[in-house]
Amino acid sequence: MLLDINGKMVSATEECVGPMRLTQEPIQVLLVFAKEDSQSDAFWWACDRAGFRCNIARTPESAVECFLDKHHEIIVIDGRHSRYFEPEAVCRLLRATKPSENTVILAVVPQKPADQDEPSVLPLLCAGFSRRFVENSSVSACYNELIQIEHGEVRCQFKLRACNSVFTALEHCQEAVEITSEDHIIQYVNPAFERMMGYHKGELIGKELTELPKSDKNRADLLDTINTCIKKGKEWQGIYYARKKSGDSIQQQVKITPVIGQGGKIRHFVAIKRPHVDNNNQVHKFNKEERCSGEHSQSECHSLRHRDRRKDSIDARSLSSRGSDAPSLQNRRYSSVARIHSMTIEAPITKVINIINAAQESSPVTVAEALDRVLEILRTTELYSPQLASKEDDPHTNDLVGGLMSDGLRRLSGNEYVFCKNMSQSQLAIPVTLNDVPPSIAEMLNDEECWEFNILELEAATHKRPLTYLGLKIFTSFGVCEFLNCSEATLRSWLQLIEASYHASNSYHNSTHAADVLHATAYFLRKERVKSSLDQLDEVAALIAATVHDVDHPGRTNSFLCNAGSELAILYNDTAVLESHHAALAFQLTVRDSKSNIFKNTDRNQFRTLRQAIIDMVLATEMTRHFEHVSKFVNSINKPMAAIEETSTSSVNSDCDGQANIRNSPENRLLIKRMLIKCADVANPCRPLELCIEWAGRISEEYFAQTDEEKRQGLPVVMPVFDRNTCSVPKSQISFIDYFITDMFDAWDAFASLPGLMEHLSENYKYWKGLDEMKCKSLRPPPPS
Repeated sequence: MLLDINGKMVSATEECVGPMRLTQEPIQVLLVFAKEDSQSDAFWWACDRAGFRCNIARTPESAVECFLDKHHEIIVIDGRHSRYFEPEAVCRLLRATKPSENTVILAVVPQKPADQDEPSVLPLLCAGFSRRFVENSSVSACYNELIQIEHGEVRCQFKLRACNSVFTALEHCQEAVEITSEDHIIQYVNPAFERMMGYHKGELIGKELTELPKSDKNRADLLDTINTCIKKGKEWQGIYYARKKSGDSIQQQVKITPVIGQGGKIRHFVAIKRPHVDNNNQVHKFNKEERCSGEHSQSECHSLRHRDRRKDSIDARSLSSRGSDAPSLQNRRYSSVARIHSMTIEAPITKVINIINAAQESSPVTVAEALDRVLEILRTTELYSPQLASKEDDPHTNDLVGGLMSDGLRRLSGNEYVFCKNMSQSQLAIPVTLNDVPPSIAEMLNDEECWEFNILELEAATHKRPLTYLGLKIFTSFGVCEFLNCSEATLRSWLQLIEASYHASNSYHNSTHAADVLHATAYFLRKERVKSSLDQLDEVAALIAATVHDVDHPGRTNSFLCNAGSELAILYNDTAVLESHHAALAFQLTVRDSKSNIFKNTDRNQFRTLRQAIIDMVLATEMTRHFEHVSKFVNSINKPMAAIEETSTSSVNSDCDGQANIRNSPENRLLIKRMLIKCADVANPCRPLELCIEWAGRISEEYFAQTDEEKRQGLPVVMPVFDRNTCSVPKSQISFIDYFITDMFDAWDAFASLPGLMEHLSENYKYWKGLDEMKCKSLRPPPPS
């Protein structure tokens, strides 16, 4: 527990104040009203609605007495009737008390006739009031005022109180602490710093660090190295010589941490210093650590120290001279390593490579050679792309992976493939409101929350316009219109526009597939663990991303478009071509016309956050990063949560808290949303068998059509097994499930708990296996003879 400046206890639990976590008890409000009336009653009930604790004082004296006892966060003073007391005088009385520096004081002022000028607020501010409230006996108006104060001034004052607690701790800290602005102007030093350096804080505060005397024992470029590091937002730690006021040099262990403020800008630097104590081998150790502190990160310093313990003859200076001892490949590598170590780049993969390099130096030859092979793999960019065996092993798997996870053969071709948008879908009359949906369709939509919902029946009933109807139902159930502050008519226009931009001529990538993915997304969002991990903005982003994720899909893969030299492939540099197009076009279509712009009333910052989330999810459906997304999800979420379940000996509640902390971090919520839409996008093998078979036929037909066109145009055939005359559909489904689906849905099931889906997946896999064993290449077994 901490003690704030007002003597209140604050615990380290919820409210975030910089890197600290603090919470406060329910907010206390003091009403200073000489007489009870509708206005005082309105504030009383507003406090009750907000969960605030409320006291009422009738006289200035009782107000001061009550405030000194309770230390209220908000005081409301009635300033409408000066015959009872002068509100300015009461405010000054309260401001004269020590605890009031962190209190918000509100003046209730009378309404003025419309023909009178608005009075100045300056007299109120000069008297000590924080803000004013024009009398309004509506409980909602009073509630809104109190809530705004809570989220604004009260939270700021609470953080200031917390800062007082922090500085109290710093004053008693044994380590020397120095805080500067981003321009290196000293703003604070603690008593331990004054004792260590011999200065009084009055001699330091307000001065630039460059004005203070420097020790000549540091390397000439050390300050530049430190400054380069911390200006990039990275922490620096190492050995540094400082000059005391007496002129003596003192060797310090220093840690400098940049403090990021609002807008991501560095606002302060915090330096923590302690005298550096040498043990044995002082001169030898310092030579290495001084070099280490100037040229290496903290982790790299550690690797050098560990190396010295293993092999005393190696020090940092010897790295640069090994090349002259023996002109071997390994010696050349040592000098390269020395140059790499001098860089300030701190990517995680760099840290891993540096650790392996350090380990090689004292390893047997066989181990060093093995580590060289490890380094070769780590230096590639395809860390998450599995490398298959020979082509002959499983042509179906090889073709699927090649077709879905690469961007084509990059072969230049004279053929230009520019697909046409098919906007002429059947014009079924769209209902004015959700209540006007035809009864037969409304009855189908009643089953929308069930995983076994038959999207193909909805496709038939709506004449290939299932996305608009299903979208209206799902978006309404998730409160999307309320969240975006848009009308149902705008949402309906948007859904129609997006659906019309899908190609009905595609056998698979049409608006029915989008509706199917939207249905799966909504189903996953309703699962308890998913729901508790995401907020409403995440949910809205996921539903929109699912709706638009394949908009204007041409029915051809990225590899095809790249090989054909299509306009889109050129536009997006052969990288995530379709996914980039889907995301970009979705926003272009949406903002083009106010009638269908569901974002038109959305706050700018909220729109940017939504847009970023939607784009990220749509891009996550690109298959080249499939294994990266799944691996990150497993290692960042599944494994840590499983570890908590297995190892925790504390209560069930603490288990739940630990798992919630894992799930709710911004980075992991991002992984959850990516995994959610990826699973929704390829959930066909987890649908009931009849739906699974139909979807398998549709995707196969699309691949057949692509192979036909590749042959006609003389393009490289991306997936040769998808020749309509020879292809085994069961084999292709088995390969797809084995390679892409099983591991991903095992991980998703472990997180979201989806036993029904996993049962369907198992049964469908058995079905395809059975057909394959019968040497059947079609979707269904041959009829009995």
